[in-house]
Amino acid sequence: MASQGSGESILWASWLETEFGDILVATSEVGICFVHLVRATSWADLDQFRLRHGLGPAKEVEPGRNRMDLNPLAEYLAGGCTSFDLPLDLMGTPFQRRCWQALLQIPYGETCTYAQLASAISMPPGAARAVGQANGANPVPVIVPCHRVVASGGLGGYAGGLDLKRRLLELEGVCLDSW
Repeated sequence: MASQGSGESILWASWLETEFGDILVATSEVGICFVHLVRATSWADLDQFRLRHGLGPAKEVEPGRNRMDLNPLAEYLAGGCTSFDLPLDLMGTPFQRRCWQALLQIPYGETCTYAQLASAISMPPGAARAVGQANGANPVPVIVPCHRVVASGGLGGYAGGLDLKRRLLELEGVCLDSW
């Protein structure tokens, strides 16, 4: 599922124009490894990601020339699809990868709480904070749907901002009237 980087691998990075703005997507030889939803900090955050995982440089290419077909991501953000069948290269700690795998099990249009997600990976409800931190470190938001995890008393946080989290949940038909 995940490589830990060799320092030799070049990432291919593409700007994807979507209904939610331009998104930076990077792919390794294995799969999509980085999605960034905030254009202003995208390249700096990609550089930090590369260095943290011992990866080589990122080469900017047009979306159609990337290693992976990025159209499903744009289609999802336009409301045109409800799931992904994209190869992923999830780089993180074993605990983070366990959390991210559990996120992939949350159906489109549904939410769960941080405590429920902790329970899903056989952790006590008190591990909700650790699960939240793993969600915040998710390198491929939207595809690994961390936006579907909410706090027991409301929306909770989101690395891309609460407005973006609301928009993603509304796209999936989640009723936010009480939040």
